[in-house]
Amino acid sequence: MIEMPNVLVTGGSGFIAGHVVLQLLAEGHRVRTTVRSLDKENTVRAVLADAGLADDSALSFVAADLTADEGWAEAVAGCEYVMHVASPVHLQKVGNDDDVIVPARDGTLRVLRAARDAGVRRVVLTSAFHAVGFGHPHSHGTFTEEDWTVLDGPGVDAYGKSKTLAERAAWDFVAARGRGMELVAMLPVAVMGPVMGEAVSGSNHVVRRILDGDMPGYPNMWMPIVDVRDVATAHVLAMTAPEAAGRRILVASGQSIALKEVGALLKANLGGAAKHVPTRTLPDFVVRLAARFNPEFRSVAADLGFVKDVSTVQARRLLGWQPRPARDAVVAAGRSMVEKALVKGLR
Repeated sequence: MIEMPNVLVTGGSGFIAGHVVLQLLAEGHRVRTTVRSLDKENTVRAVLADAGLADDSALSFVAADLTADEGWAEAVAGCEYVMHVASPVHLQKVGNDDDVIVPARDGTLRVLRAARDAGVRRVVLTSAFHAVGFGHPHSHGTFTEEDWTVLDGPGVDAYGKSKTLAERAAWDFVAARGRGMELVAMLPVAVMGPVMGEAVSGSNHVVRRILDGDMPGYPNMWMPIVDVRDVATAHVLAMTAPEAAGRRILVASGQSIALKEVGALLKANLGGAAKHVPTRTLPDFVVRLAARFNPEFRSVAADLGFVKDVSTVQARRLLGWQPRPARDAVVAAGRSMVEKALVKGLR
């Protein structure tokens, strides 16, 4: 029997990381994952079991935090590949952008240094479309891997800055001090799909807000969407695809869809559980007015009516990747929240 390489996945309690761990274990890899505290190990194992993992004997845990050096040498030891998925996520407005930027950038460099020193062959970095498609004029054409977010552009928040600066720092590090270690940067758009455990993460927050009726109506906003299971598949493929080395790879299911269409999909597929889903659209001037007083609306106001077209040529060509339609990700997210009683009236 061929022995599969050992793989480290950072941030094993996370949404994308959990699905990556599931797929790696299904392929026969021995997987090590980091958590900030080993107190989380049993919880993560239980979440993975709930998601369908029957045998977790090939999974091990190491305590390591992006803000400290301790644990990273142990985490990468003996691993041929590293999936650096962990990154700080702040859904609310932060008082100081550096509270998000510094741990994302410094944590990425910490992981890369440890991986290089351990002789890791390739690091697959989870960046984001936030490092590509924000702060641009609405006249921008199709987004490709050549594009970078304009840091001082309209609507760019601390999270977008953190993903952009962390990825740029990663490329600079590998070019100058990587000693031949390979890097691939994955750039997923809005990630939706089946929740893991009871945590609602990523763009699934949008789905839950719609199901809960927390939105009075829909801004004229369009979202490029991708299913979390396809994001995980792309990561696993990028780990070994020869031509992926040194590449940025956009991960999207296809055309953007309007936020009101997300609501319509939930209403059409979830029956009574979608009774709080709004039906009306908010006028643009209302959203722009709200953005003057509420920072959370600023990134939305900056992109009103902007249908972002995202190229997936590279993912399909380099990885042979075939994603689900965006609507499948939306419905799967909603159904999983209903099944786990995570929406209003069921909680």
